[in-house]
Amino acid sequence: MLLDKLKKILPNNNGNDYPKDFQQIIKNLYPESVPDEEAITFIWEAYRFSKKAHEGQMRRSGEPYFTHCSSVGIILSEWKMDTRTIAAGLMHDVIEDTEMSRNDMVDKFGEEIAELVDGVSKLSGIKFSSRREKQAENFMKMFLSVAKDLRVIIIKFADRLHNMSTIKHLPLIKQRRIAIETRDVYAPLAHRLGMNKLKIELEDLILKTLEPEEYKLLQKKTKASSKQREKYIEEFTNPIKEELSKFNIQAKIFGRAKHYFSIAGKMQKQNKKYEELFDLFAIRIIADKVEECYAILGIIHQLFTPLQERFKDYIATPKSNGYQSIHTTVFGHKGKMVEVQIRTNEMDQTAEIGVAAHWLYKEKGAIKADDSNIDKHMRWLRELVEVLQAEDSNPDEFLKLLKVDLFKDEIFVFTPAGDVTPLPANSTPIDFAFQVHSQVGIHCIGAKVNGKIVPLNMVLKNGDSIEILTSNTQKPSYAWLKFVQTGKAKSHIKRWVKKEQTEQSIQLGKEIIEKTLRRMKRISILDELQAKPQTMGFNQVELVYAALANGQLTVRDIIDKYQPVDYNEQDFDPESQSLTERFINRARRQAKGVTVDGVANALLAFAKCCSPIPGDEIVGYITRGRGVTIHRNTCKNLPCMEGEDRFIFVEWNVKPQTSFIVRLKILLEDRKQLLKDITECISALNINISSIDMKATEGIATCIIVLEVRDTRQLDRLSTRIQKISNFISTERM
Repeated sequence: MLLDKLKKILPNNNGNDYPKDFQQIIKNLYPESVPDEEAITFIWEAYRFSKKAHEGQMRRSGEPYFTHCSSVGIILSEWKMDTRTIAAGLMHDVIEDTEMSRNDMVDKFGEEIAELVDGVSKLSGIKFSSRREKQAENFMKMFLSVAKDLRVIIIKFADRLHNMSTIKHLPLIKQRRIAIETRDVYAPLAHRLGMNKLKIELEDLILKTLEPEEYKLLQKKTKASSKQREKYIEEFTNPIKEELSKFNIQAKIFGRAKHYFSIAGKMQKQNKKYEELFDLFAIRIIADKVEECYAILGIIHQLFTPLQERFKDYIATPKSNGYQSIHTTVFGHKGKMVEVQIRTNEMDQTAEIGVAAHWLYKEKGAIKADDSNIDKHMRWLRELVEVLQAEDSNPDEFLKLLKVDLFKDEIFVFTPAGDVTPLPANSTPIDFAFQVHSQVGIHCIGAKVNGKIVPLNMVLKNGDSIEILTSNTQKPSYAWLKFVQTGKAKSHIKRWVKKEQTEQSIQLGKEIIEKTLRRMKRISILDELQAKPQTMGFNQVELVYAALANGQLTVRDIIDKYQPVDYNEQDFDPESQSLTERFINRARRQAKGVTVDGVANALLAFAKCCSPIPGDEIVGYITRGRGVTIHRNTCKNLPCMEGEDRFIFVEWNVKPQTSFIVRLKILLEDRKQLLKDITECISALNINISSIDMKATEGIATCIIVLEVRDTRQLDRLSTRIQKISNFISTERM
């Protein structure tokens, strides 16, 4: 008897039997073997410590609060977690919800346990501006904790599973909020970490909470069809068992009904009723060895006709979450399609509890983020942590990246060395480049897919072999954000573009004010500005320069603040302009103007950071006291501007038959007669070339062309022709 064993191992419990929930934890950990005395004693101490700390606290259900803590401990023991994780799970709310301090826990249980408990504590003491931000902050803390010890997230999962199973005691509005949060983040995250059993449990609880009537209906129909289903499974598996016996293959075979959430999803996606679905159950076969899995596959395909497009070999090519199995769908009796999953015992364990399987045979020591034996899918967690630890990390942006990554289907592509790299569906060479290394992504200038140069926005397919071309002079483009898929790529591109644009804005703003003040012979104002930028409402003079470049300030504003005197409007007219500036101003003069939200002739300024011209899609930004600044809607500065209510709809009011000025940047592999091919391509469309500049570095030719085009359709036709030029790499609008 387990109770007798406990009495021998543990100190006297004042003559009382040990609590049933504690006994359940030990039974789960040691179903057959003799309990480890040191481990059991440690868990018992944590059990008593937590129970005493939560004494007097009650849950909404009317039960003592400690029942939640012990339930978390039971769940962790079912997952076969190590002793310290179970102890931390029993005490996971002690620091936050009781008078016990972190130091108390360190003194009694050590730093490791205190760190685990602290990692899953809520941030109730911090004031957040919104619920969304609070949730994002919580996930940020969770992932930063994961960077130190992956067991933190396992405890968090157990906590959420029990809270979902007892959610009926909460107010309905709170039930929905928690269920939606679980649906959007926890369940997909469990899937990403390979914890399929947890994912299924959470999803069914989500359906039960959000769609209770549908849940009851599916439960009723599944129960009603159980005998018929069991009979069919028996008829299907009997010939398989006979064949396995002939080949002396020992394997476990069982059928299982699909879970309710999955069935509901199929009904919605396929727009079918319950009775019209064919794949409401699956057959699972568990073998001892990998080679037996393939032998079993051969036997099944001999007995039943396979459906070729439904075959997946995840043993040879595992999913990024570590999942391994062979999936095949065959035509069974009465023409029904049946899904069969074949895998080993170890693979089945990993498929059920995923990352938690690491602790099945590892009693001591945490699995760290830099553990050499960690599964490849943990790289995804580390990449999110990398995003979090950046200086400009934003909680809300992190949650967006998290959810984007969670809901992507996967493809598998190859490096030139033949290594398999998993990527989200619809990924591009840029996504692959950043997956290889952030510096490879930053300096990516082109890509070869299956030996051929392709555009950087090409969508990759399963089995593609990719080689990335790089150049030290190449920098990320804001346009990449339109087609990249991975959170890692988006984060690096945004960070680089923001840094680059800030530096450019500072330099441009400085040049604007220096040139104007020198022309007006009032350069002394620059010294005053540099000494006291606070006069303009900024702490640093660089921020004043950036505001000038972005159109938030004008030189006139600065003069009026430091040396307000009369001046002529002509003082602000440039005496000389660059070729590009002349083209831009000429194009603007060709337009009747810009209509601002239906009102013509508003006080306007054109942003110098993106130089909008007629033909561009534009947006207006209301500047304090100076009307509206016009930006291209692709301007790199727009994401940095504050106040969504300050953006306003604007549109060009352009004369018909007007030609517009555009600048193109074309990258090609350098070769002879390259310039000739480009100019012939442009002339064929009867497009006027205003200027052209071309230079080659490290075998890559960069061509900057200023053109006059009729409309965007003509520009699109030109872009299509340019892409057909031999050795083409990329083209972008400047």
